[in-house]
Amino acid sequence: MKAVAYRQILPITDAQSLVDVELPQPAPQGRDLLVRVEAVSVNPVDTKIRQRANPEGSDKVLGWDAAGTVVAVGADVTLFKPGDDVYYAGAIDRPGSNAQFQLVDERLVGRKPSTLDFAQAAAMPLTTITAWEMLFDRLGVPRGSTPRSGVILVVGGAGGVGSMAIQLVRKLTNFTVIGTASREDTQAWVTAMGAHHVVNHHGDLVAAVKSVAPQGVDYVLSLTHTEQHFPALVELLKPQGKLALIDDPATLPDIRLLKPKSLSLHWEFMYTRSLFHTEDMQAQHLLLNEAADLVDAGVLRTTLRENLGTINAANLRRAHAQVESASTIGKVVLSGW
Repeated sequence: MKAVAYRQILPITDAQSLVDVELPQPAPQGRDLLVRVEAVSVNPVDTKIRQRANPEGSDKVLGWDAAGTVVAVGADVTLFKPGDDVYYAGAIDRPGSNAQFQLVDERLVGRKPSTLDFAQAAAMPLTTITAWEMLFDRLGVPRGSTPRSGVILVVGGAGGVGSMAIQLVRKLTNFTVIGTASREDTQAWVTAMGAHHVVNHHGDLVAAVKSVAPQGVDYVLSLTHTEQHFPALVELLKPQGKLALIDDPATLPDIRLLKPKSLSLHWEFMYTRSLFHTEDMQAQHLLLNEAADLVDAGVLRTTLRENLGTINAANLRRAHAQVESASTIGKVVLSGW
């Protein structure tokens, strides 16, 4: 089968940083699905692994967003059958989706939204799972029209996770959502995703947020540059507020700043369930199915921004370069072989 792999750590400008390869087609066992991959998306995790994890000469296949069709199933599969269209992010400790066929545990897979094509669907799994787990599993944000309401700040609202988090807050809670964005085009995108307010995270973030939320915020989703914004986020959080992050700060913030307000800190890593085979691993299947229902009902929308064309090494290098620029809006997708 066709695949795209890397064999050594190289800058993305090097033609050998990602290469087209031929690999054996895998066979499903146990609870695995064999999926014919139709479209993939690129996330920061792809670039981080390519830059840090030495494949030691092997063909390391990246890719943790995909949409495709089940072509075969393992003996213990109960949730899907051949012919089902699916979408998923998969597991970080298994070969990725940059291949024509991929094995993935059915407990990590959802039905593809019927109103989306494969490219539109491939933009969604990783960021939907991450935003969903941050909001509802880590922070415990109440869903629905609850008596309790407040303000949620999403730092880095124009990225993939931010785009989904803003939608989830706006559509599934009665909280006010503030998104941060620094450019005119990113601010327009954050508004389109549903943010009640958009502020610029460059400059005085505290003043910018308090201009629309004078009492501060109840929850913060810090999606980028946490070490830079940490003191401001602590100041903005109300007493007993909660802060969640997904990035990897170069220097760890001084968590002692959290103590006077009894603030709590949560780190979200969407691969935790699959890495440790937790008892609730199937929660990702359930939330992807619920997200698909919400998409088909017109509640959520895809965050696909650009389709770079066929899945091959040249186009994936372009996608990695865009993601590494840290200026991507929404999601970058490739589709077809």
